[in-house]
This record gives sequence, structure tokens and C-alpha cells, in this order.
Amino acid sequence: MPASSSVLTMARPIYALPTRTALRAGLTKVSKPHIAAGLRAYSSAQPRRILIPSSGLISHAEILRAGPSRPSPFRQQRRTMFIQTETTPNEASLKFIPGVPVTSGSTHEFLDLRAALPSPLATRLLEIDGLVGVFFGPDFVTCSKDDTYSWSVLKPEIFAILMEHFTSGAPLFKEGQEGAGAEDTRVLESDSDVVGMIKELLETRVRPAIQEDGGDIEYKGFEEKAGVVRLKLKGSCRGCSSSSVTLKNGIERMLMHYVPEVKAVEQVLDEEELIALNEFAKLEARLEEKKASSKSDMSQYMSH
Repeated sequence: MPASSSVLTMARPIYALPTRTALRAGLTKVSKPHIAAGLRAYSSAQPRRILIPSSGLISHAEILRAGPSRPSPFRQQRRTMFIQTETTPNEASLKFIPGVPVTSGSTHEFLDLRAALPSPLATRLLEIDGLVGVFFGPDFVTCSKDDTYSWSVLKPEIFAILMEHFTSGAPLFKEGQEGAGAEDTRVLESDSDVVGMIKELLETRVRPAIQEDGGDIEYKGFEEKAGVVRLKLKGSCRGCSSSSVTLKNGIERMLMHYVPEVKAVEQVLDEEELIALNEFAKLEARLEEKKASSKSDMSQYMSH
């Protein structure tokens, strides 16, 4: 190599040229489309060596004509993805959409670390302080938090875990531990025509709408004598203040319209939910007693 020349190693696009000195030297002025093309070309290129003349000046045109070097097959390309979030009717639940399939069409819910053992992703998410539930849908992940935590604190760590999992291509479940998913609405040969119609409506009309809000339903049975359909709410619908409205004004009204045998829809609660409701009722009762006692003391004071 001549002594009057030097080598420039390009590791990123050069778009600061042409300088005033370069323009005075008569070098080609590069238009904005050329600069954009250069940026696109070098955004994924490997560093390469370009021979620089003794003047120390090189035009953009030469850089663009040189083009990027072919990426090495041994160099690992950085993977990126864009994860969207959607709010749900439940303020304590947030829907994360990674833009890739999450499950094969089934849904899975995890409310504690023991239940999450078959899924490494669910386990990592539930290890975050403040998260109390994880729900996998066909193309989304719903996370539920404790009311004392803020989403602004939890979201960065959730994003990082989801990004790492889906870009790595890791399986959602450990080998041989993936459940078959919910088959509650699969019509069986032993089902009556009424039950078959209820299951079909739940699968085709109700479930897609509920999953749009980051939740799901589970069919728990039909009491033919009373005409009561029993359903369990999952995901963001669990513990949601508007769940009763969803059941009565939405699901119940639709089922009663298409299936005259249906008279009502009732929600089935887990043992943990029943305990929580009982504790809440006790707390409300204590507050009412305290409020009544304070009013009584005030009235006695005023009478004196």
C-alpha cells in the first residue's frame, strides 16, 4: 500500500460529508435519497476497509458505490421486535401483544409459581414483585398486578422478559408439560342439543370478544331444570369490576335470545376468590359498624 494512502474502517454510516472543504475540492454533492440509501445499506453491513487518497477526502458517491460488505454467516444478527400493549376493562390487568403467535390457539392461566412450573416464561413473569397472574392467549399475554404496584414500574421488566423469550425462540412450555388447553366448549356426543348450542355460541361468539379484552371464559356446566349456565372468568376478566355486567348484559342476554332454555348465567368462583370476597365483606361490615358508632357518639355529644 502506498505511503500516501490510508485506510478507513467503516463501522457505521458516514453522512456528515460533504464538508465545505470537500465542496471546494469539487467532490460530488450527495442528495438526500442517496444519503437515505447509504444509511439503509450500512445499517446491516459489516465493517469494511476503504482506501483513502492522500488528500484525506472521499466522496459519498464512492462510499455508496462501494456498497456494504456481505455479512459474515458466523456473525449473529441482532433480533428486535415491537411489543404493543392494550388496556383492558380491568385496571389491574394489561394485555401485551408481541406480534407473533403465543399459543397454538388454546389459553392457559397461571395464578402462582407452583401452577407456572411447566412454563419458564410464566415462571419468570410471576417472579416479578407485584404480578399476581399471567394468562396466555393465542397471540397475547395478559399480566395482572397487585393494586399497590404501578404499571410504570412493572412494564419495563415485563417488556424485557417477553422480548428475550420471543426473540430467542424458546418454547412456551417445558417438553412434555404443555397442557392440551381448554376443551370445555368441545361438543361431545353425550351432550344434548341445548348444551351443544350453548357451547357453540360460547366458542364462536363469546370467547373471541372476551379474548379481545385479554381474558377468557370456561364453561362449567348447564343446570337444565333451573336453566342456569355456569361460567368461569379468566385472565383480565377475573376480579374485574365490570365482570357482572359482562355476564348479565352481554353473555346472558345473548344466550337467552338464541337458546330459550337458558334462564340465567352465573359466575363460578375459585376458592381463593370466595375467600377474598368474604374478607372484603367482613371489612365492609367493620367499616359500617365504625361509621354507625361514630354517628352515635356524635349524637350523644350534641344532646348534652
